Amino acid sequence: MQRYFGVIDQNGETWGVTIPDIAGAVGVGPSLVAAIDSATIALREIAQHLVSGGYDLPAPSSLSDLRASGEWGNTPAAVLIPLLLDSGRTVRANLTFDAGLLAAIDQEAKLRGLTRSAFLASAAREKIGAGGALS
Repeated sequence: MQRYFGVIDQNGETWGVTIPDIAGAVGVGPSLVAAIDSATIALREIAQHLVSGGYDLPAPSSLSDLRASGEWGNTPAAVLIPLLLDSGRTVRANLTFDAGLLAAIDQEAKLRGLTRSAFLASAAREKIGAGGALS
C-alpha cells in the first residue's frame, strides 16, 4: 500500500491537509481528524479516476524531497495518508470472531443498513486510514 504525505495547515478553526504529489487531493474540516479523513477520501477518489483513465500515479515523495520542493510551506507538520484502491473484484474470506463481538458487529451493521461484509470493510478502511503518523 502506498502512503502519501499530506501537509497540514490551520486557518482559524478550519484545518486543511494538502497532498502535493496528487493534484487536487485536498481535505478540509473543523478538526485535524476531519481534514485527514477528507484528504484520504479525496486521494482515493482522484487516484481511482486516474487509474481508471489509464494514467500512472506519481510515486509518493519522501519527506526530505517534499521539504526541498517548497511544497511544505510554513507548516512544520505532515501526516501520512494511505491510498486504498479497490481492485474491482471481491474475495471470500473466512474470519473468526468471538461470538459476542460478532453479534455486536451484526447489530451495528443492521443499524447502519449495511451487510456484515460492508460494515467490516468500512471499519477496516477507517482503521487503516487512521494509521497516518504525524511528523
